[in-house]
Amino acid sequence: MVRKRRASDPAVQSMVCSARPPGFSMSRPVLELEQLRLRYPGSDRWTLNGLDLTLTSGETMALVGASGCGKSTVARAVMQLLPPGTQCEGTLRLTGIDPRLLDRPSLRRLRGQAAGLVFQDPMTRLNPLMTVGSHLLDTLKAHRPDSSDSWRQQRRDELLERVGIGARRRRAFPHELSGGMRQRLAIALAIALEPPLLIADEPTTSLDVAVAGQVMAELSGLCAEMGSALLLISHDLAMAARWCERMAMLDGGRKVEDGPSQQLLTQPRSEVGKRLVASARAREGGQTPSRPDADTVLSVDEMRCWHTVGGTPWSPVWLKAVDGISLTLRAGESLGVVGASGCGKSTLCRALMGLNSIRGGRVELLGQNLLSLKGEPLRQARRALQMVFQDPLACLNPALSVADAIADPLLIHGLCSKASARQRARELMERVGLNPAEQFQDRLPRQLSGGQQQRVAIARALALQPKVLICDESVSMLDAEVQAEVLALLRELQQELGLAMIFVTHDLSVASGFCHRVIVLDKGQIVEEGPGERIFRAPQAVISRTLVDACPRLP
Repeated sequence: MVRKRRASDPAVQSMVCSARPPGFSMSRPVLELEQLRLRYPGSDRWTLNGLDLTLTSGETMALVGASGCGKSTVARAVMQLLPPGTQCEGTLRLTGIDPRLLDRPSLRRLRGQAAGLVFQDPMTRLNPLMTVGSHLLDTLKAHRPDSSDSWRQQRRDELLERVGIGARRRRAFPHELSGGMRQRLAIALAIALEPPLLIADEPTTSLDVAVAGQVMAELSGLCAEMGSALLLISHDLAMAARWCERMAMLDGGRKVEDGPSQQLLTQPRSEVGKRLVASARAREGGQTPSRPDADTVLSVDEMRCWHTVGGTPWSPVWLKAVDGISLTLRAGESLGVVGASGCGKSTLCRALMGLNSIRGGRVELLGQNLLSLKGEPLRQARRALQMVFQDPLACLNPALSVADAIADPLLIHGLCSKASARQRARELMERVGLNPAEQFQDRLPRQLSGGQQQRVAIARALALQPKVLICDESVSMLDAEVQAEVLALLRELQQELGLAMIFVTHDLSVASGFCHRVIVLDKGQIVEEGPGERIFRAPQAVISRTLVDACPRLP
């Protein structure tokens, strides 16, 4: 164990009293890792196993690699956000300070002053009961207790303006902000004390490409303005190369490749580098045309989903989330649905699944008008339409084993006995690549990797033998290699079972590579439709051009 120095030690106090402590020069590395090894409690393997990494002021570096390679653990180690009992050996210096030597009060002062952290999901850091302005005032008061109220308020407004939220939104609550705005608030909190190092851990995973581009431009610009180093942790190789000059590839907790981003993506030297780049390119590959003579399985005509957002009972104000959408889907066809945040993609999916009310139009599934059915007939009809969600861990019961989670729909609909349902679950597990099934059937969802969790979600969706599968951002949280594996699995299942798919994504490059056709939504309406590759090469609608321009691609 590393011995902690007392908070009363003058050396410790002087080191953490400012963002750039005495003795720290801009030419000295802001982050130094040498032969860093880290093992979580209860684990028999080193998550980080001899990692060497150096980052200097003003440098931008992307940390990439397959799931489980240790990317996010680097951020947790630097900030010392580790569970009790974690073993951490080797050299770790943040602005010349080893955070492992500090007691909790000193470590809290170091965080934010020496390094700011932007999380993947900003809502995990934001307090839903505090306003936007209160979050910033709370941070400033904690780290600058001697400052005046007027200075803190002025600094709060300045930060909100700098990240593009605007000081007038200081009284808003987190739930009143869009995903992009919440991430901007997270950036404001991270840069509040102008730290020499900013760590962004998958900061754009849940954002559409246009908003992601805006957020990354803001983040990069602020780092350049402050002279701070940026460590970007990402599974998206193209996005990482777009915003970072340097890239480091991790595998098994070690750095296997390091160099200029463009060079690493065009001439990868390591085996894992070659594999990830190949997977990313495969994801962008084109899809073959669908069969024009296949039967229509889903037909949507002038569907409307309007919600009241104010006004009075006799004069309501309507949000037209889906406003007159018409589409058809044939057996074996995949239809991509893309658009910016708030365009109506998720509302369309939820309406088709019966999770959002439909105010008008017609929805025919296998020739039956779903809007005219009720009760048991509607329940039986909807078995042909199933959904795979973005976050598999959030849609799986944490208390159910993998086999029970997959068998559950069969039992709910009374289609077979418990023993038969378990057997069918094992067959589906083998079908989606979780083999041997005996190795996975009794595990809980949290004991699986992200790719394995998504395979369980797909198997569960297939349990009722649907004709239409809706995939709502089903690969956006996965790294390039796992993403390519899941997309290949979906293609294989589609060809084998004749599945029709609605593939919702914010990434037009993924849609153009995977889907036969693509529709682009804006303000609840279809503004462009056609082959994905054509839309990607020559977009016609304004929003389509915005999405193409914002979409990073491999060199």
